[in-house]
Amino acid sequence: MTISLLVVVAYFPALQGGFVWDDVIFSEEPVIHSPDGLRSIWLSPADIKNEGHYWPLVYTSFWLEHKIWGLNPLGYHAVNILLHLVNCLLLWRLLDRLAIPGAVLIAALFAVHPLHVESVAWIIERKDVLSGLFYLTAVLTWVRFDESPGPGRYALALVLFTAGLLSKSVVVTLPAALLIWHWWQRGRVTPVDLLRLAPFVAVGVAITLADLAFYTSREPLELGYTLAERALIAARALWFYAGKLIWPLDLAVIYPLWEIDTGELLAWAYLAGAAALAALLWIGRRRIGRGPLAGALFFAVTLAPVLGFVDYGYMQFSLVADRFQYLAGIGVVAVLVGGAAYGVGRLPAAYRTGASAAAAVVVLLLGTLTWRQAAIYHDEVTLFSHVVALNPQARDAHLNLGNALIEAGRNEDGLAASRIAVEQRPESADAHSNLGLALMNLEQFEASGAALRQALALDPKHLSAMQNSAELLRKQGRYEEAVEAYRAVLDRDRRYALAHAGLGDALFQLGRYEEAIESLSTCLQIQPGLPFAAKLYVLMGRAARALGQLDRAEEHFREAISIAPGEVPAMLDLAGVLRAQGRRDEADALMRHARELRPNDPAHLQNIAEALRKEQRYDDALAAYREVLAISPDFALAYAGMGDTLFRMERYKESLEAMDRALSLQPDLRVAGSLHGLAGQAAQHLNRTEAAAKHYSAAIEIDPRDSTSIDRLAMVRFGEQQYEAALALYRDLLELTPNSAQTYSNLGATLYYLDRPEEALRHFERAVEIDPNLATARAGLEALRAHASEP
Repeated sequence: MTISLLVVVAYFPALQGGFVWDDVIFSEEPVIHSPDGLRSIWLSPADIKNEGHYWPLVYTSFWLEHKIWGLNPLGYHAVNILLHLVNCLLLWRLLDRLAIPGAVLIAALFAVHPLHVESVAWIIERKDVLSGLFYLTAVLTWVRFDESPGPGRYALALVLFTAGLLSKSVVVTLPAALLIWHWWQRGRVTPVDLLRLAPFVAVGVAITLADLAFYTSREPLELGYTLAERALIAARALWFYAGKLIWPLDLAVIYPLWEIDTGELLAWAYLAGAAALAALLWIGRRRIGRGPLAGALFFAVTLAPVLGFVDYGYMQFSLVADRFQYLAGIGVVAVLVGGAAYGVGRLPAAYRTGASAAAAVVVLLLGTLTWRQAAIYHDEVTLFSHVVALNPQARDAHLNLGNALIEAGRNEDGLAASRIAVEQRPESADAHSNLGLALMNLEQFEASGAALRQALALDPKHLSAMQNSAELLRKQGRYEEAVEAYRAVLDRDRRYALAHAGLGDALFQLGRYEEAIESLSTCLQIQPGLPFAAKLYVLMGRAARALGQLDRAEEHFREAISIAPGEVPAMLDLAGVLRAQGRRDEADALMRHARELRPNDPAHLQNIAEALRKEQRYDDALAAYREVLAISPDFALAYAGMGDTLFRMERYKESLEAMDRALSLQPDLRVAGSLHGLAGQAAQHLNRTEAAAKHYSAAIEIDPRDSTSIDRLAMVRFGEQQYEAALALYRDLLELTPNSAQTYSNLGATLYYLDRPEEALRHFERAVEIDPNLATARAGLEALRAHASEP
């Protein structure tokens, strides 16, 4: 009960964590989501796109959990903690059976040691706790078999060992650990021991070599360390792990990558120290017993697969990791605690009481450290902020932190982290792509484009850079180009859900509603658990509504609400559909419900006001905007919406005042360009031509492609008889609308007043050629021809 309580309390912060870093390997993996994914997990492991190992039991557990609680991280965290708890109890049972002094304390320390947080609080490290479960049960079964041999126990031990290998092949060292145990118990290893363990060795070698072959086929790696350098890495790693066991502070997740120099004396001192310790324990075995040497051998042997003798991907980031000694540390702790418990047991009762109190304090201190360490796995911002705080040079840590900050909407911080990532690794397409994304989100489009072009120059097939480039085009309103860019992404990866989502949005903006629905639907089929799935259903609903398919639109809006019950835009759009279907009472009830969700939230009320305006319920919209401003008097968007509403109601003076107020409060308002254009029209209705000209000029400065504002400003200048200025504006407009008969006609009139009749005639002719029914062009053409025929 005590151990259970320790585990639950120490790891409670992990239950509040989400998916972080490599958790995407399973959380975004279609095989895990698929009902028939088990076949791929066991028979076609390459289908798991980002996993380089063959560890099917781990992914089977993820697949089963996905069928139970979907992508709720709480369930996955709870299972990891439960597995760790079971391992603690198994360890206690094993140590007690082996008559090791202080078995309960060793198990308690195993339960709360902060070095194990990485294996328990990080969901993807299920492989450590699951393989640990099979490892410990296999050892317990073997001990029972050794005491009372029987084919059932032998077979069970072999099956459990195999299951461990299929969870994480690092447990291949179990046969060596069992030989160490035999030597510790009897002082020798017999031929019978070797014969019995031979099948274990065969199975271990076969599965591990198969896993290694699969790994190298997926991720070919040659780090180039010499044998001497690898020996130095191993020796230093052993001392590092032992040190962290005894003094577990500054656990960095990604530790600094050591530079190994065979000419450095200290590097050899680690190796000499390890050899000397092994020799001393061997020499002293008759005096202090075989236990200390057995514990040290277990520690070294269990760590052997990750000591650098075989290349693996993580060695590019760090040569050590806390999770690597989940099982190995038992050897050191058992020796230290067991020896101390043996010594304390020979002391008077008062000293034993004091020792027990000291042990309790140590457990509580370690539990506190574990509680704090578990909290860093709350989200990626917290995790990578912790990493860069302890190891600012950690490879890709700033890149990952930047990405996490961008996803959290902290774009300024994300930009700063992305800049550091580019400085650290200027050759990384990932870093430049992230930088481009951060700049894009801050609407620094020119700089974003430059960063993304650099990413694609480094790697022309970089999917994220291609996707971000498509997103940039979409955000710039260049929808036709965006469609082509998204299609290029999908040519590379048909299952890239985000590309389907962006393509759907771009198609919607182009009015290609049926295609938009198809793309958005494909996105949701590929990755139904997207965090913005509700918004995609809203977009599909709006597309269906634009097609006049109100029943289909209603279905999509209701789906959005079922996914996100507080999705106010979906409620408001649904209310509009219901009203269009003549279901006014239902629409009004839904609108009231939406309003009641957050009655004092100005942003929420703003959404309601916008919906009312779009439904052309201008009186109701105006009242809603005033509600917003009663709560938040400086809410610029509310003034903007009010200005638009008043304009539709032909209350131009009030409209202009509201829009001027919005622009004075927030000159860089997202809708500033269109607002200036509308304010110019309001000013024109009030015969305030200079004010209208200023607003049109401001609109054009924000968006040089704003053809409506260019046209209206040209009309103002023409009316003021500023014909040269009008001519320049109409020429700019012609570049944007090269097939506009009206623009040619207006150019003709302007040239006429500039006394350039021949040019005017050509423009009127072109206007009539494009649109023979354009009255102004025909009149201008006839007048010029008549004038030309006069004597």
